[in-house]
Amino acid sequence: MTDSPLYISFLWHMHQPFYKDPFTGMYRLPWVRLHGTKDYLDMAEILLDFPDIKQTFNFTPSLLEQIIDYAEHQAGDRYLELSLKKASELDIEDRTFILENFFLANWEHMIKPFPRYFELLMKRGSHLIRSELKRMAQYFSVSDFLDLQVLFNLCWIDPMFRKKDPFLSMLVDKGRDFTEEDKVLLLEKQLDLLKKIIPRYKDMVTANHIELSVSPFYHPILPLLCDTNAAKIALPDVRLPQKRFSHPEDAQRQIRMGIEYFEKVFGYRPVGMWPSEGSVSEEVLRLVSREGIRWIGTDEDILSISLGRPLRDSSRNVVDPRSLYSPHLFEDVSIVFRDHSLSDLIGFEYAKWDPGKAAEDLLAKLIHIWRSVPKDKPYLVSIILDGENAWEYYRNDGHDFLRYLYEGLSKEQRLKTVTVSEYLNAGDRGRPLERIHAGSWIYANFAVWIGHEEDNTAWDYLTETREELRIFQEMNPERDLSDAWKALYIAEGSDWNWWYGDDHTTENQKDFDELFRLHLMKVYREIGKEIPAHLFIPVLREDRSVIPLVAMRGFIEPRIDGIVTSYYEWYQGAHLDTRKAGGSMHKSESILSTLFYGFNKDSLFLRLDSIVPFRELTDEMTFSVDITKPLQSRIHITLKPSLHADLFRKIESSWTKIRDIPDVAAEDIFEMKVPFSALNATEKDEISLSISVMKNGEEIERCPFRGHITLTVPTPDFEAMMWY
Repeated sequence: MTDSPLYISFLWHMHQPFYKDPFTGMYRLPWVRLHGTKDYLDMAEILLDFPDIKQTFNFTPSLLEQIIDYAEHQAGDRYLELSLKKASELDIEDRTFILENFFLANWEHMIKPFPRYFELLMKRGSHLIRSELKRMAQYFSVSDFLDLQVLFNLCWIDPMFRKKDPFLSMLVDKGRDFTEEDKVLLLEKQLDLLKKIIPRYKDMVTANHIELSVSPFYHPILPLLCDTNAAKIALPDVRLPQKRFSHPEDAQRQIRMGIEYFEKVFGYRPVGMWPSEGSVSEEVLRLVSREGIRWIGTDEDILSISLGRPLRDSSRNVVDPRSLYSPHLFEDVSIVFRDHSLSDLIGFEYAKWDPGKAAEDLLAKLIHIWRSVPKDKPYLVSIILDGENAWEYYRNDGHDFLRYLYEGLSKEQRLKTVTVSEYLNAGDRGRPLERIHAGSWIYANFAVWIGHEEDNTAWDYLTETREELRIFQEMNPERDLSDAWKALYIAEGSDWNWWYGDDHTTENQKDFDELFRLHLMKVYREIGKEIPAHLFIPVLREDRSVIPLVAMRGFIEPRIDGIVTSYYEWYQGAHLDTRKAGGSMHKSESILSTLFYGFNKDSLFLRLDSIVPFRELTDEMTFSVDITKPLQSRIHITLKPSLHADLFRKIESSWTKIRDIPDVAAEDIFEMKVPFSALNATEKDEISLSISVMKNGEEIERCPFRGHITLTVPTPDFEAMMWY
């Protein structure tokens, strides 16, 4: 290497939760199969046209195991079963399931390109009402269902393969009126694509075109396996589970199993690792080092906190490129720290751009970094992100953007792509770090996976089950309990808690909840013990009240002027951090940042803080306060051209305007005062509400993402009672 180019390492993280039902052997969800035909093979094959572009791909062993199961053993899932079933033989339950689930694809980029598919979506309706599906199914013909079976599976095949394969191309051109033979051949093509994934990656490693790295087997949050108390390092006030989980031996086992399975599949031991969710701690680094891993990746915020100084200024400009764009060493393990901003641009923002301009923007930002780093040695920019979920939000599954980007990188002499090991092997293994902060890539803490009521309940169930298994194993040392331990290790994965709490939401949350509990049930079944009754009850609390970060401590009397008049005017109120966004991926930012609420004896007060001043928000943005108790009501707020708030009430299934809400202001912040009398709420009545943000009438954000904020209308002696 020379000091002339800036080196860039792309690491694409490929992962899926373990979807296999431990009792039936069927996959509960189809995402390994469908992402297998859309995202894994093409991400490698696109590089065949760009021999100078080097990349690193990280595979979780849990994903590899499932790909192999489909490819070699022709594993099944409910979605595949109903795809294979003749449309004329579908019963009412089958048809209801298909209408509910066979539109699970990005509507703009995966459904609309197929006119017939979009026609069927409109026939079902864009707003799903589950209670209406059985009635609606009678309006769909056998031909409708056959087309839907074909189009659902066809849209999940990457455009690259649809274009290259004559049969798939014929299906696209045909568009509708498919036959049962068409469908069978399509599903055979799907299986053929799955079989090609692992051989293609093997070949590209042999050609020194890519590097492969690994994650712990079932994608656990390693620092929390070592000790759930590690969550307090970043969040001292976090609510922990009732039972402490502290099993570093499980963390080491997950690491070792992952490495061994990788070696079994690819024929060599990996030297690199992306710890699940970039989660690290000093104890984890010691475990990783003992297993022979030479490098890991994590997030730049971990480095900033570890060094005790910011790497960026308040405008997110890098102020310490020497540190950010150099590897570091801890316990003889090199650590590369991802550029959070660049990674998030690809993962969340560039999908909204013209692909050519997005590629130009990224190249310009990399050239800017090249100019900013010292010329004393080679520097490395690490871009690390999910390699599968982002692309459905891009036109043409991201191929246009990636091709523009790879072409630009191939021509630009100041930029050079490398694998992580290629850079490290050239001699720069990194500067020693005195300490490593315990955290993940999301806000450098573990709040996504621990602290919420649901998260903590799941940890307590896991701890109880593991203890039962440990005791039984000690009392029966001769018994082969490998299936029980496998079920427990699967339950240790991060994916279940990803969907618990307020952080993320998906149509399949109930499946994730049930799979988590089924794996724990499997442990009890294997050791011959009665399954505890609580494992039959969902961990999810759909109608729960969301607990604020800070609870109300007394009456407040804020001035409704849209500015922070005084820190103390909201001091006695409650507030929630709203920066976390929902969906299957964790987004980099949202419009709202904080929600404050409080009351005096007569009125409710609400305050919203946003990432930009409210006066700068466009006239496309509107807000609503949705109230479910004591009466179903809604306050609709329009910011521009003039600010006004209107209270509506649901009366006989129709929204009827009740009155204006005059006390409202939106300047730097948004503030509103709502008399309890306007809500028909009296002393000791419970009020449940949530906030929605709309753009052009479509909801783009909700706080909280599931459940409600709940408060009780105070009595006049509320403040006096708070002192006792």
